[in-house]
Amino acid sequence: MRSIFAKTVAWSLGTLALAVVGLVVTAVYIAPPPGDLQLFERLGEQLALDSQGDYEQEGAVALARRLERLRRSGGVEFYFTDAAGRDLVGGEDRSELKARATDRLGKHLTGPPAAAHPSADGSFWLLVRLRPEYAPARLLPYFLWVLVLVVLLSLALAWHFAYPLRQLRRVIESFGRGEADARARPQRRDEFGDLARAFDGMADRIETLLGAERRLLRDVSHELRSPLTRLGFAIELARSSPDPEAALARVRREADRLGALVDELLQLTRAEGDPAARSDDVVDLADVVREVADDAELEATGRGCAVRVEAADPAAVVGDRELLRRAVENVVRNAIRYSPAGGVVEVTLRVGGGRAAVEVRDRGPGVPAEALAELFKPFFRVDGHRGRDTGGTGLGLAIAERAVRLHGGDIRAENAGPGLRVVLDVPLSGLPLVGGPGGV
Repeated sequence: MRSIFAKTVAWSLGTLALAVVGLVVTAVYIAPPPGDLQLFERLGEQLALDSQGDYEQEGAVALARRLERLRRSGGVEFYFTDAAGRDLVGGEDRSELKARATDRLGKHLTGPPAAAHPSADGSFWLLVRLRPEYAPARLLPYFLWVLVLVVLLSLALAWHFAYPLRQLRRVIESFGRGEADARARPQRRDEFGDLARAFDGMADRIETLLGAERRLLRDVSHELRSPLTRLGFAIELARSSPDPEAALARVRREADRLGALVDELLQLTRAEGDPAARSDDVVDLADVVREVADDAELEATGRGCAVRVEAADPAAVVGDRELLRRAVENVVRNAIRYSPAGGVVEVTLRVGGGRAAVEVRDRGPGVPAEALAELFKPFFRVDGHRGRDTGGTGLGLAIAERAVRLHGGDIRAENAGPGLRVVLDVPLSGLPLVGGPGGV
């Protein structure tokens, strides 16, 4: 028996059967001892003697009153007869009842239980019979509802246990067939609900990892094709070129481009990959912005532009410091790359309304309005000034977008006329910064 439903029903019914047996055994155990039975027998003889006295002294009317009083005391009928079994109140023949009541060999087993108590001289008999409506055989149907109720409750309990397991099994089978969006989405708050929620969390994590892996393989296969082809041409040229140093320099440039591409692909995978690999620390975003600006100053100087930072107020956010730094750095470096000589890249941190917004603006050519929504897609490049020759691999803004969204934030771009403005918006934590400006 492998079904939880069948096991629960069998367990409940087995418990019911044991309970019934226990009641019977207990009833037998606590049954009155023979001495108590003799007491009841003497009580019956006394009632017979009192009834005889009423009948002999006051007649059938007084006898009828006594028997009626006895009858009203419980679900028992009383009859007072002569030795032949004739009812002394109504005149009916009670001989059959008398024979059943005095049967010691079990010959008369039909009808409700009865007992007979003779008078001292045996000339009168007090017959006691359980009323027909109180007979065990007739009372049994009234107790069947208890059995039916127990069975129904057992079925309900079994269904309560089996249904969520069957539902979870169907979801797991669907997930195993490749339906990555199959989820249990439980409403229960018990252990079954906890199990289903644990599965949903596991499925979300697996779907995230598989999705990141698929995108990585697709993007890598797409982006590595061209540099590998150019690298092969450069190697062939180095073999036949009269200037091997120039050819080897070309090979070095292509190899460096491949290394940079692989590094950014790994960063992108980390930004959208395993949530368990990320840390959740209290980070001062203002400190991150200043650190990125300091690191980017040298690159900006080499391109003939400058970086100006405005980040006076601390901004405590919860997240992965390295991912946040990478997001801000990629946006700032992108702005530096497209800034004209003598231009200024403005990096501003604004705090308010429970949010922290990092605004990065360059003075470059901007992008067409229809391309703004595509800027944060992997490997997207805008024609013209933001093309492959002056731009990078097309992954920097995609890494920034995914890192910001992993922190519950939003990123957007807009033309500033001149230049491009990119805003990274993340929620503040409301927690105090610990361990200095950088947080913990």
